[in-house]
Amino acid sequence: MESLKKNADFKNCYQNGKSFVNRYLVMYMCGNGQEKNRFGISVSKKVGNSVVRHRTVRLIREVCRLHENEFDTGYDIVFVARVRTKGIDYFKMEYELMRLAKRAGIVSVNGK
Repeated sequence: MESLKKNADFKNCYQNGKSFVNRYLVMYMCGNGQEKNRFGISVSKKVGNSVVRHRTVRLIREVCRLHENEFDTGYDIVFVARVRTKGIDYFKMEYELMRLAKRAGIVSVNGK
């Protein structure tokens, strides 16, 4: 699993990508012309202190890591955590993230 690190990559995804929203996450996705996906995660200070924000990042990263083989390849995907993610458990995060990915059409048929 590769991650987005450069601000320009995040901006490109925000400006040129499609967005999908639910109560807990906003997902931006755009093509990257490669045979792999790159994931970016953004958590605002509005979500909570550094411990809460880092826990949220770890949850999102773990869901992406475990379900990496279910995603179609060739996308840059940015997840932006909304304020409601504070205190969410792993299974709820997994359900919501995979539901967003399915709505975006980037999860293969055997996806959750």
